[in-house]
Amino acid sequence: MTKKSLNPDSLFASQQYGFSQIVVAQGNRAAYFSGQVAWDEKQNIVGENDLRAQVWQSLENLKRAVIEAGGTLKNIVAMRIYIVDKWMEESEFVSDGLKCFFPNEPPTATWIGVSSLARPEFLIEIEATAILD
Repeated sequence: MTKKSLNPDSLFASQQYGFSQIVVAQGNRAAYFSGQVAWDEKQNIVGENDLRAQVWQSLENLKRAVIEAGGTLKNIVAMRIYIVDKWMEESEFVSDGLKCFFPNEPPTATWIGVSSLARPEFLIEIEATAILD
């Protein structure tokens, strides 16, 4: 898989928030990941009422999922991040997590404020697309 992140001067500097404006990727297979939340493998919530902890657990779950698909976090080209509206004020934790998990050539990302997610304890859900091989 080849991947190139583009952040032209004609668009705002998104890397400070942990994502790229554009990713151009080429590979043989695509993987689409369901939204990852802050459940551990036993379906226990990690970080109840703690957005930072939920961001980290959701990203760790995404990392585990992409490894199972035969890739690494470097293969992720796009993400959709759903954040419960009342937690948007703490979105710096999302930026911090993205910069930690994707320090070089981060994927694109769309952040979406939502009134709720599938369970009341979920504060964030991260869906992703990867290009493999």
